[in-house]
Amino acid sequence: MDLAVRASLKGWKFLYLGSLQVKNELPSTLKAYRYQQHRWSCGPANLFRKMAMEIIRNKKVTLWKKIHVIYSFFFVRKIIAHINTFVFYCIVLPATVIVPEVAVPKWGAVYIPSLITLLNAVGTPRSFHLLVFWILFENVMSLHRTKATIIGLLEATRANEWIVTEKLGDALKAKGASKAPRKPRFRIGERLLLLELGVGAYLFFCGCYDAFFGKNHYFIFLYIQAIAFFIVGFGYVGTFVPNS
Repeated sequence: MDLAVRASLKGWKFLYLGSLQVKNELPSTLKAYRYQQHRWSCGPANLFRKMAMEIIRNKKVTLWKKIHVIYSFFFVRKIIAHINTFVFYCIVLPATVIVPEVAVPKWGAVYIPSLITLLNAVGTPRSFHLLVFWILFENVMSLHRTKATIIGLLEATRANEWIVTEKLGDALKAKGASKAPRKPRFRIGERLLLLELGVGAYLFFCGCYDAFFGKNHYFIFLYIQAIAFFIVGFGYVGTFVPNS
């Protein structure tokens, strides 16, 4: 991304070839996927911090392109999108159940987000049946992406962390064949994710409060989303490989 942005500032243009297809191996463990998402969220935020002024001072691109890169590409898509998803749906909206004086209109809480989600799903009709699971999982991962984005913006300790995403495939088979089988060791830090469990407990509490005292029936969403956080928090997503 750093190279692409700098090339754009030099006046280069890129051509997207939608017909080009390549094979790709996705991370099969939640640990590897979290490292990947941390890198993909922290990197753009940190790049925005480092290059914002350079983009503004650049004289080889138009003002419109500067606005597009800074506002649309970096600020909205790489920063606000992650933070808004987690803060609004996992913090603010559940909190309105406890504080009835704060009311979120239905069009902002349900209708517009649902329309945006459906429009995004139109491009992949074969996976439409997974839409609900995708929304729940993306909300859980927004916690991790928000944390990574803040780390990148503040250039904290893990801002420059680079861990290559581990893939299973043939590499795992070769690793298992070359070593004698060992008894798997369970480590709490590898299986239990306390931050996700904490957010799940918060959502579950808000759901219970809404079920007894609320009027908007948010508890249906809060219970389901809490379960999603618990599933991820207890490590029951993907393939669990001890000591991977």
